[in-house]
Amino acid sequence: MPDITRRHALGAAAALAVTVGAPLTATAADGHDGHDGHEEHGGHDGHQDLQPFDEVYRGRRIQGHATEGGGHHHGAGYAVFVDGAELHVMRNADGSWISVVSHYSPVPTPRAAARAAVDELQGARLVPFN
Repeated sequence: MPDITRRHALGAAAALAVTVGAPLTATAADGHDGHDGHEEHGGHDGHQDLQPFDEVYRGRRIQGHATEGGGHHHGAGYAVFVDGAELHVMRNADGSWISVVSHYSPVPTPRAAARAAVDELQGARLVPFN
């Protein structure tokens, strides 16, 4: 029987890892992550089932509602306001939301994006983004 070199052993281990890992990756890519497919956002553009909100959070009035068409950017179809000033929001491909204020902290809903913006602003006024 020939001697097994370190190079051959590592190659065999890598091949085994790829063979075992491929079905797991394919399952994750197919979307079999335990969800039944009925997520909060519903339809194709994801705004039909989002509930409007109007509340006071940490002394700031936050509002959000679906809009008809238009919109400025990636959040087209849903508008969020902090004390009457529009907070630009964007829906990511994975369904999470970010805002111009908390761009690197994705949250599950526009309401959570508004709350994160209020937290980040720490009492400062939201300046309109034109």
